[in-house]
This record gives sequence, structure tokens and C-alpha cells, in this order.
Amino acid sequence: MKKALFIFTVFLSFATLYAQQPRAEYPRPQFERDAWINLNGEWSFTLDLADTGHERGYINSQGFDGKIIVPFAPESKLSGIAHTEFINAVWYQRDIQIPAEWTGKNIKLNFGAVYYESEIYIDGKFVGRHYGGSDSFSFDITPFVADGKKHSLVVHAESDLRSENLPAGKQSQKLYSHGCMYTRTTGIWQTVWMEAVDKYGLERVQVFTDIDQNKLIVTPTFYNLSNGNRFIISVKDGNKVVAKTDVVAAQGIPVVIPIKKPKLWSPSSPFLYDVVYEVKNTSGEVLDKIDAYVGMRKIHIDGTKIYLNNKPYYQRLVLDQGFYPDGVWTAPSDQALKKDIEMSMAAGFNGARLHQKVFEERFYYWADKLGYLVWGEMASWGKNSSAVAAARNFISEWTNIVVRDRNHPALVTWTPFNEEWADTSNEMGRFFTDVYELTRKLDPSRPVNTISGGLYVISDFCTTHSYQQDAAKLHTMLYDGKKFYQPQMPGKVHKNTLTHLYYDGKVPYIIDEFGGIKCAEANPSKGDSWGYGDAAITKEDFYKRLESQVKAIIDHSDKICGFCYTQLTDVEQEQNGVYYFDRGVKYDMERVRKIFQMALPEEGQKEK
Repeated sequence: MKKALFIFTVFLSFATLYAQQPRAEYPRPQFERDAWINLNGEWSFTLDLADTGHERGYINSQGFDGKIIVPFAPESKLSGIAHTEFINAVWYQRDIQIPAEWTGKNIKLNFGAVYYESEIYIDGKFVGRHYGGSDSFSFDITPFVADGKKHSLVVHAESDLRSENLPAGKQSQKLYSHGCMYTRTTGIWQTVWMEAVDKYGLERVQVFTDIDQNKLIVTPTFYNLSNGNRFIISVKDGNKVVAKTDVVAAQGIPVVIPIKKPKLWSPSSPFLYDVVYEVKNTSGEVLDKIDAYVGMRKIHIDGTKIYLNNKPYYQRLVLDQGFYPDGVWTAPSDQALKKDIEMSMAAGFNGARLHQKVFEERFYYWADKLGYLVWGEMASWGKNSSAVAAARNFISEWTNIVVRDRNHPALVTWTPFNEEWADTSNEMGRFFTDVYELTRKLDPSRPVNTISGGLYVISDFCTTHSYQQDAAKLHTMLYDGKKFYQPQMPGKVHKNTLTHLYYDGKVPYIIDEFGGIKCAEANPSKGDSWGYGDAAITKEDFYKRLESQVKAIIDHSDKICGFCYTQLTDVEQEQNGVYYFDRGVKYDMERVRKIFQMALPEEGQKEK
């Protein structure tokens, strides 16, 4: 009775809070249409812990007894449910109605993300099924709806985390959160929306920015083609059109747009060109119009350095896990996404490794706007990398993620996997190699850090993790004058597997996890918190340890071209962030900023 009263009270409070629509902003700012309807807000809902909803005829539901606030997962407080035990399946229902002005258009039903396997029904009719918990997807529901008529939309989602076949990230596979594993996410956890699209509309584009030749290359994919249709690209600097191209609408044919004296995108000057894509028919009628943007920039590797816009760029990254106390995987607001980046920059970081979670497109938008480098990572933990089913699930989802996010200038590195430690089967080595090759083919413009830390099989550069708390030992461990630190020794763990590489000093090397310093004074909890190594006793001890560790890495700047500190915020019981989990200030951030922005030795020489 008390639990039911608690849930009812939580729901009432958040229903009041979201009398205005939650997450009302357009969810895909790099490919935005005017004709759209946000479906976030209150849906009817029911848990289906035994997964018997199909037998009960839930696909025909006109409304379930419970209520939920979409796009927040039922485990979250913001959903109004806050059910944190394992959930095998969930069901959602709401009515939808197609505006009369959308007559003659195709109706797309879009989902930012639903964890994990989802089915969509309209008026009891099966629309489609999607496998994947972090990638976006859509269905054309035109055959299932009529203009002006009300329809019942039902969404079913199920998850089996303990099968070891699903990419789960940091979702706990035990009943409770523990160590560095946290609250789970089930069902809808990103925005749901409908939009009207012409049958000859633009489905997507792939954009390459060539700053050496001063060109923008756009490769379009259309839903359908019609003889005589035109594809028009307008590039704008503010209100001024600086380049415009009008070509035949052709499937997959690159369109080259010269950009005179291009303004480059970088963290110090994150300039973005506005772009308008139009599809017109032979009569000159605009069939489709998309507002977009692009950042002219280049990321590449030369020797042991990573270059941004043809200059070596030292990356001072922070590990960002993207969890929220009230929303779990879902940010409570668009401003919360922006604030996380601003907090990170205030702490002295110029970017983040987005860790074990695929961040929503609005985060990338703010990274693009603010000038913040990011590494895109898959939620790769939780699966058995030797299992064929797990590999199949991973590859299809990762493909969608790379295609969705590859046009963002802030994204500078792909990291499909984290800490894969032992290659014990042919399938595992093949899996890692296939994912590396696939990523390079889908996006040849960025380096691929195949596995962050751990096994080093095939990669464009080498990364390693060390939570050695003693700075002197860390300094020697990273490079002892003869060799670099790598936890996985070279050779073959299994006689039939691929040979593990050992770092030879010929490609870039980054320590992309270190620190994780917990401070007893800053986190005075009683035994239920977690961090790496012994806690610093006071904040002053924290500052001294942090400074000595950063200096140990910076001293190797001729051989190590960047770092990633663990982590931006505390997450539940893991209390080693530079901010609290609720984003409250934990330390003297000006002092922290100066430590992370410590000058490289070569920079100090230039100053002299």
C-alpha cells in the first residue's frame, strides 16, 4: 500500500511538472523539418513483468490503467513510475491524429531510442519491429492512418539484459546498482515524434568537409526518385548565402560545393554554416525542405599526433557517462545537456569521451555549437563478444549509430568497444576486426579507437587505462624510457586467434582513463560509495593528487597526445566525479580548471 501511494504521489508531482510538454525541442537539429508533431508527454502504460501482453491482447489496447511521462524510462523518477527492479517488457498507448494539412504526404513515426526490442502497432495492426536500444529508427505509417481520424498507437518493448546478447553499457545485471554499474533503462527513453515527408523527400545526407580544397561534399539519399527532380543546397553565413548548388536529384551521387575562404570549426572558434536542403519537382514546387548546419573541420592522424585542422591538438577529455539522478539515461531537459558541456569546459576540459552510452543528437548539437570535442562510444558492455547473436545485435545497431551521427563536427573519434580483455575464440577477434573495418567504410573521415583500454587488436591509435594513484608510479608506468604501458601483453591468448598488437610508438597514444579520485571530505558517505584506490582524505589532498597525476601525463606530451579523466560527475554509488551527481559544485573549480589546463612542456618553452 505504501509503495502504491509513493508511486501515485511521484506521478502526480511529475505530471504537474510536465503540464508543459517534456523535451519539446526538435530532436534532430542537424536535419530539421517544419511539419512535425512531438508525441512526448503522458501516455497510458503498463508493466508486463511476465511478458504475457500479447496473449492478453494488449496490441488492441485503447488505453492501459497506468500512466507514464514519455520520453523517460519507467525506472526513472521523471517517468512517474520509478520501478527499478528488472523489467522484462512494457506497453505504451496513446492516441494520434494526422493533421488535415498533411494530406498527400507520407507520415513518418520516429523514435529517438527504445530499449531494446520494440514493436509498433496502430489500431491493432503490426507496423514494424526494431532491434536495438540506443539507435534511432522510424516507420512509414501512411498505410495505417487516415487524415483527421483518431488512431490508437501501441508500443511494446522488451529487454533481457542477462542474456548477454544485448549491448547494455553500464546497466546493472544484478538487482541493485553496484561498483560502476547503475540503474537500468527499459522502453522509450528518447523523443517520439511524427513528421510529414513527401514521397520524393530527402532521407539523409552524408557530409564531408574538405578544408584543404575548400569544398563541401554532400552525398544524398532520397526516399524515391522522379525524373526531373532537382536537389538544391544553400550554404549560409548568417543571412548571407555564400554558396549554392542546383543539381539533378540522383541517388548517392556526391555533390561538390566550393566554399570560398571557409571559416573553420574548432573549440576556440566553433563556427557553423547554416545549410538548407531542398527537393523541387519540374514545376519548381518545393517537395521537401530541411534546415541543417555544417562545421568545416578536419581530423586526421600523422605519425604519433592527432591533428585538428592540420595542427597537432592535445585532447584534455573527461569521461562522461550521461546518467541523471531523475532521468537515468534521459536528460531532464535540453538545457541540462548544454549545462553538462558548460560544466566540463569550466573544469578545464576541451572534450569528452562519451562512455558506454550513445548520447542523443541534441547533445551533439550543443557540442557542435559550443566547440566541444567528443568521442562517440557504443554501450558495449553486457554482451558476450564471443557469441554470434551478440555480435549480430551489435553490428546492426552500431551501423545505424555511425550513419546517424557522422555529420557532427564535434565528433572526432569512434570507440565501438570498451575494455575487452581476453580474446578466447576465433569469433571474438573476427568481431573486433569486422567492426573496425565497417566503421572505417561508413566513415573514413575519423580515426577509430576500436577498443578503449584492454585488448589491442586493430586500431588507428592506442589507448590505455590506468588508475594508479601514485603519480610517480604512474609516470614510470606510462613510459619507462623503453616501452609504453599496455595491460594486454602481445601474442596469442588462444592458439587460433588473431595476434594481439603491442604498441610500438608509431601511432598516437592516449591514456583515456585515469584518476577516478574519490575524496572522503567531498563525499562523506558511510561505506556505500565506490571509487578507485584509496580515497583522498581532504579536498586539499585531492587537489595535490590530481595535480601530480596530470603532471605525470603532461610530462610525456612528446609521446602521449591526450588524456581522459574519470569522471565528470558522480554516478549513483560511484563517487569520483569532479561534480556531484546532481551537478552540484564539489571542488574549487577554478583550481581544478588550472590543473587540467596545465601547460605542455613545449608550450612552456614557447612562453620563454
